[in-house]
Amino acid sequence: MPKNEMTARFSALSQNEALARVIVGAFASQMNPTLSEVADINTAVSEAVTNAIIHAFRGKEGFVELNCAIDGDTLSVTVRDDGRGISDIAQARTPFYTTCPGDDRSGMGFTVMETFMTTLDVESSPNAGTTIRMTKRIGAETDGEAKA
Repeated sequence: MPKNEMTARFSALSQNEALARVIVGAFASQMNPTLSEVADINTAVSEAVTNAIIHAFRGKEGFVELNCAIDGDTLSVTVRDDGRGISDIAQARTPFYTTCPGDDRSGMGFTVMETFMTTLDVESSPNAGTTIRMTKRIGAETDGEAKA
């Protein structure tokens, strides 16, 4: 079966976080995921898109690009922005680290993404944007290989 892909580009506005979840959920539905898998995907996408909207642009105009692909039993989701970028990815991936401590941000975005997806890769450079690549193996929960 050929690989299936889609791409969406939207303004970096908080109301578009829900749009991203719906887009990815609808695209992933062709894989017949469990409700738990859909919830995992939606949570991770929500975190990735929110990070782009909040941290990449800090209230300035910009765009977020969302790419999804299905290859066999694996859903790939890429969230990309051309915003501020991250100078220290290891530090940003540390639980509870946030660049917005006064904004009630928990600093758990990357931890949440890593917990709910099969893989997580982050690429970023200051002033050059950030790319988050995540995969989710659909069906892993039912064949005994679910990620702990």
